Amino acid sequence: MAVPHLRPAVLAAREKLRQGREKLKNLHAGGAPGIQVSTYLTDLVDGICLELYETAMADLGRGPREPHLALVAHGGYGRRDMAPFSDVDLMLLLDPGSEALVRPVAQRLTVDICDAGLTLGFSLRTPADACQLALADATVLTSLAESRFLAGHEPLFARFLDRLRRLAARHCRRLIDSIERSRLDERQSYGETNFLLMPNIKRSLGGLRDIQLVRWIGFARYGNTSPEVLEGLDAILPEDRRRLRRAQEFLLRLRNELHFHAGRAQDVLERQEQVRLAKRYGYRGDDALLPVEQFMREYFHHTSEVKHAVTHFLARAKARVGVRSVFNSVLSHNVEGDFRVGPIYISATQRGLTKLRSDLVHVLRLMDLANLYDKMIEHRTWEAIREAAQKRATIALTPQVAERFLSLISQPGRLGDLLRRLHELRVLEQIIPGMSHARGLLQFNEFHKYTVDEHSFRAVEEAVRFFDDPRPVGEAYRGLANKRLLHLALLIHDLGKGNPEDHSEVGAQLAGETARRLRLSEREAEVLRFLVRRHLMMSELAQLRDIYDPDVVVDLAVEVGSPEVLQMLYVMTAADWAAVGPGVLTDWKLDLLTQLYFNVRRQLTGEISGGAAEAEQAERREQLLTAARETRPIDDWWRDQVAALPPVYLFAGALREIVERLACLRQLARQDAAAWGRYLPDRGTVEYTIGTYEDITPGIVHRLTGVLTSQRLEILSAEIHTLADGLVLDRFHVRDRDFAGQPPAGRLDDVCAKLTESLRHPTEQSPKFPSLWGAGVAARGPKAHRPPPQVRVDNATSDRFTILDVFALDRMGLLYTITRRLYELGASVHKARIGSHLDQVVDVFYVTDTAGQKIDDEQQLTKIRDSLLERIRQFEDG
Repeated sequence: MAVPHLRPAVLAAREKLRQGREKLKNLHAGGAPGIQVSTYLTDLVDGICLELYETAMADLGRGPREPHLALVAHGGYGRRDMAPFSDVDLMLLLDPGSEALVRPVAQRLTVDICDAGLTLGFSLRTPADACQLALADATVLTSLAESRFLAGHEPLFARFLDRLRRLAARHCRRLIDSIERSRLDERQSYGETNFLLMPNIKRSLGGLRDIQLVRWIGFARYGNTSPEVLEGLDAILPEDRRRLRRAQEFLLRLRNELHFHAGRAQDVLERQEQVRLAKRYGYRGDDALLPVEQFMREYFHHTSEVKHAVTHFLARAKARVGVRSVFNSVLSHNVEGDFRVGPIYISATQRGLTKLRSDLVHVLRLMDLANLYDKMIEHRTWEAIREAAQKRATIALTPQVAERFLSLISQPGRLGDLLRRLHELRVLEQIIPGMSHARGLLQFNEFHKYTVDEHSFRAVEEAVRFFDDPRPVGEAYRGLANKRLLHLALLIHDLGKGNPEDHSEVGAQLAGETARRLRLSEREAEVLRFLVRRHLMMSELAQLRDIYDPDVVVDLAVEVGSPEVLQMLYVMTAADWAAVGPGVLTDWKLDLLTQLYFNVRRQLTGEISGGAAEAEQAERREQLLTAARETRPIDDWWRDQVAALPPVYLFAGALREIVERLACLRQLARQDAAAWGRYLPDRGTVEYTIGTYEDITPGIVHRLTGVLTSQRLEILSAEIHTLADGLVLDRFHVRDRDFAGQPPAGRLDDVCAKLTESLRHPTEQSPKFPSLWGAGVAARGPKAHRPPPQVRVDNATSDRFTILDVFALDRMGLLYTITRRLYELGASVHKARIGSHLDQVVDVFYVTDTAGQKIDDEQQLTKIRDSLLERIRQFEDG
């Protein structure tokens, strides 16, 4: 529809842009190469901008070749690799002193281009100003390095570009460091690995931005951005240039598809888009991989190629301008005549290079030394290894190779990075079965952030980081005499994914095959198989069971069998959690895991160390009673309640605080309730504790969870306990969505009042919940790939309770929905544990029937399970 107040030229430009995008969308849909579509898009925008520029100049009484100014495209527009909804970066270059003449042109042009429907980035600069800004800011420099003349006075543009080149050459070393640092900061924000499950195809590692990095460094170092010219200057290897070209085509076509489909700028490859694109591009899948996994594997292949090619290019560029290599050479020392170890790098001598090219044993020997000395491998040495590996199709896993590999993985050092390098060489997969299958393998769930192979390397790195951790997990890692088994187990533990069978069982088979190939002893092979097969065991028990339950502790101790294996499993579980993604290994989870570790270790060794042992609990209870006697008489109520306090309350807080809360509960009438709220700054969460008697009203748990959720509080964990004489003590840890830090006291008081009111004056009306997803990512996943909800019944672990494990996607109101349904089914909740288990939220409920008895009737259990599943499905679909 025409907009009357716009100039005719602008209206014509809007229509030209609309029609041009539509034609290019059809061209793209017909299979046109991404580079071609991007070039045509640039031509389209060129035409629009030039027509608007010439019209503006004519209306202002200026000639198209005005000597005082030049219209310059830069950034992605200047580079001619625009996506359908990319920004248009323009600069009006002007002679000094001509601002008064040029400013009307700038004002008219910016208004008209924006009114035409383009997103404009605009600047008005003299050549001196532009060059000064470029030298001071890497972002400006990288954009202006892509400058392209559009209109105006071409000699003015040529003088500017020549000046920028000369200044870049003069400050080459500093600018290269600045450009690289700026790109590193961007990667930290958008993806520090190219194996992200939802990458930004422009900004994540290995994406289009890294291809552009070659151009920018090329400009700073060689005065040219063209990869073809850089190849002619021997600045980039021919094969690396071809790799970048193939990846650029793949990524540009993908980016064009994302923009056209969304009708706006869209660079994040979200899960539902991955599924759509796999179908769009004809991936069919096979017995081992889904179509989406095949598609993403190709994506990861291209981004890996970009990463490696750019790494090599940067190393060559910096080697020619830096003093590091000279510094490293002067201060290095010789190792066995084959290698030199300097303050920064380890490198090969000429004799060492010959050996590296001929035998994998020497490559592993070099890596072992790099790990031992904690040094990077010098680039030219690594290039020689890489070139030799490309010519070597297979390797013989000789005893010497096995021995060197085991030596490598026995020490922390730079182990994660070195294992990635072996993976890059495709050597690791010839040592460890399953690594080839895991290469770029998608984990299509809501919580994992990385591919299977990247997760495995990160798990090893997380374990290595524990070496400097002062907490018990660091002490456990440092105390392991045989770290190579732990590192090997972490490398293998998830390699069974992507198979129809249980990934832990497949992984155990791979562990057995790896042990045989590496000639491990039978004892080591047995431990390795156990660690891989049962790598989820401590995770599940810590989050889903009462870690102080003697049956849980004894059963785990019996299965683990030895303190050393328990120690490895403890560290392995913590590293596995940490490697899932940022923020997964919370202090709360690690505390639970550590307490379970201490409890089981005490069972295995008979020692009391670090855990809340029975003697410690008894002493703590006596301390509470002693503290209480100082201010009040102690009767049977006090003795019974202190004796019934679970360890999580017994050791939570100072004695005086616990005594004061118990004193408050002592004054409670049986039809009353009390609540407390406090902010926990170390966790960034709020803790709400509620005390009452179980006969105040039926359905206490669902009423409390309903209040919390209706107040926009995300429930992170819940501990539900029934003490002596029917006293109920419930504790919730929540994240308050309405406050970034500590909520004001009034907020805590208001929530506490609503909690007690829900019990004193209960209603059957369901609360209203915010239409938000708790995990923040669950809603984005395509419904077909959401894990289905599960309800598991466990009547073996506890003599007193039936245990229900509920697995479902986290959503505001889920916990209320479950507990409300349990109440309607006549199940009474006595204890509950709420938490996340890798890729799902898990709620665990210890329940009885209304008479307080364990539920043994199979028909009743089936009814509870089926009814819960039906309600959860309705809730998720709603």
